Amino acid sequence: MSAEYTSDEMMTVAAARQLRDGTACFVGIGLPSTAANLARATHAPNLVLIYESGCLGAKPDRLPLSIGDGILADTADAVVSVPEVFNYWLQPGRIDVGFLGAAQLDRYGNINTTVIGGDYADPKVRLPGAGGAPEIAASCGEVVVVVRQSLRTFIDRVDFVTSVGYGRGPGDRERLGLRGGGPRVVITDLGVLEPDPKTCELTLTRLHPGVTVEQARAATGWDLAVAADLAAVDPPTEHELTVLRALEATKKVAAR
Repeated sequence: MSAEYTSDEMMTVAAARQLRDGTACFVGIGLPSTAANLARATHAPNLVLIYESGCLGAKPDRLPLSIGDGILADTADAVVSVPEVFNYWLQPGRIDVGFLGAAQLDRYGNINTTVIGGDYADPKVRLPGAGGAPEIAASCGEVVVVVRQSLRTFIDRVDFVTSVGYGRGPGDRERLGLRGGGPRVVITDLGVLEPDPKTCELTLTRLHPGVTVEQARAATGWDLAVAADLAAVDPPTEHELTVLRALEATKKVAAR
């Protein structure tokens, strides 16, 4: 029997399982970093972690507090300039998977981390901004989005397109000249969504244990499509939870 776990732990474990051993992963701070480091500490020891600060092949023994955390440079295979990370590694398509979060996400996987409400010059809320996310979304072989699911986050149309998913539907990525494959999967605290191969619209394909379709639809700001072969996500194993909790504990130590 699996141990008790939180919805955030389930989400992080599910996201970590998406990463394959030996691939190169462009990692953001927060949930994406936690999931990537969990994957490297469990089933994907040869996962190559790349951070925007220029750290290639970082192998931190604790969760970094930021992309500028010294533990990343100390454990990296190489440290290069930020322009080199983008110009040589990311933009030419040399990175297999990008991990992104979102403040808003729409049915076509477009991400907003810029402004909410009003217009760009005078928004209701100004968010942290783009960082490297637009380039990650444009150029990585595939993108995994990790975000908590709610009506505030999952909206029919984002207020601002910071990072392009599938635009307004099929053909938009190609029209815009984006070389990357776009969002392959969205992991939330309720389940897993994947783009429909024909419409590109995010479709609920798996539910976390104990979650219902009604709950997922109630937390989505559009008429959420549900796969005919809807499946259940396996709960976290005791090993996954033990490693995850040990990683989370390192943040408190590092912050002292």
